[in-house]
Amino acid sequence: MLHTSYIELSKSALKNNLRFLQKHINENTRYSMVIKANAYGHGIEDILPMIEDFGVNHFSVFSAVEAMRANRIKQDKCDIMIMGWISDESMEWAIEHDISFYVFTIDRLKAACEASKKVGKPAKIHIEIETGMHRTGFCREELETVVDVIKNNRKCLEIEGICTHYAGAESINNYNRIQSQIKTFHELCSWVNDHGIHPKYRHTACSAALLIYPETAMDLVRIGISNYGFWPSNEIRMNKIINEYNNQDPLLRVLSWKSEVMSVKTVDEGKYVSYGTSFLTNRKTKIATVPVGYGYGYSRNLSNLGHVLIHGKRVSVIGAVNMNMMVVDATDITDIKEGDEVVLIGNQGDNTITVSSFSDMSNSLNYELLTRLPNHIPRYIVY
Repeated sequence: MLHTSYIELSKSALKNNLRFLQKHINENTRYSMVIKANAYGHGIEDILPMIEDFGVNHFSVFSAVEAMRANRIKQDKCDIMIMGWISDESMEWAIEHDISFYVFTIDRLKAACEASKKVGKPAKIHIEIETGMHRTGFCREELETVVDVIKNNRKCLEIEGICTHYAGAESINNYNRIQSQIKTFHELCSWVNDHGIHPKYRHTACSAALLIYPETAMDLVRIGISNYGFWPSNEIRMNKIINEYNNQDPLLRVLSWKSEVMSVKTVDEGKYVSYGTSFLTNRKTKIATVPVGYGYGYSRNLSNLGHVLIHGKRVSVIGAVNMNMMVVDATDITDIKEGDEVVLIGNQGDNTITVSSFSDMSNSLNYELLTRLPNHIPRYIVY
């Protein structure tokens, strides 16, 4: 093993998740897979070709640099949409390559017009509307100016979509807020249409909205975390699994993260392990070192809390997680040796280490822990 760890991506799990999610939309709704943040840590260059094999031909990213990565490897028939950051300089590149992007300020809308004139072809834009998230998007008072700019620059702009984002669809606590957003979105869409602007796609649904508010699946859906086998929240997971799927999880984890034992040694009772004094042995302890630490995406917050799998058994991380390695208590594994497989995330034997277990221990989100996985860790496709 050249690298200190590696990631496996299950193509069959990805296909399973995609087919499950597609059942929630009708045949006229376009499916966009969100591959922002390096495809939620899975790797844009590895995930995108697999999804293309399954017939998906629309991808959503956050930034122009992610769009560039996707554009280098995508098929010609596939479309890319930038949902967040694009500089004025990058707009010309996006327009040249038929990549659409959100506009949510008047300055950005005008910059799109100027970039279009320089390139000599229309900019494909999505009008983002503020409906209650209070982050980005045009509020009602700005829409008259938006309409005026569009009408005065008809040849410069192709209105690809009109959209919004929900403020916490993954939690029932936000039910009233989400309902208000849905209502506001429809009202503002109607207003825009009445003023002669007719976007190709209305889109609002993320994973959580698609699963809990089916009415939000309009002309296009932007699905992220659930493609990769994760529920947007435990609340949605339990609601769906218990009430609709007979306690069987229909989503399968795509990603496994593995390493190997670097060394094995025995430490006497009453000795501190690793940096500092956070772990004191209470017996003669066999320890194994694993060449993965916080510099490789394994959070230091998991010191004395995390677990890994070795020989199908769950063993504890002891002492402080270092930059480049961690120590685990291997006392109960009689035949452990250097080179043995270590599972950081995934299955081994009858046991599983989930990303959710990481997040529960470190007070983080699935999203956060996945996207911390460094891009330099090699990814391998398994079936």
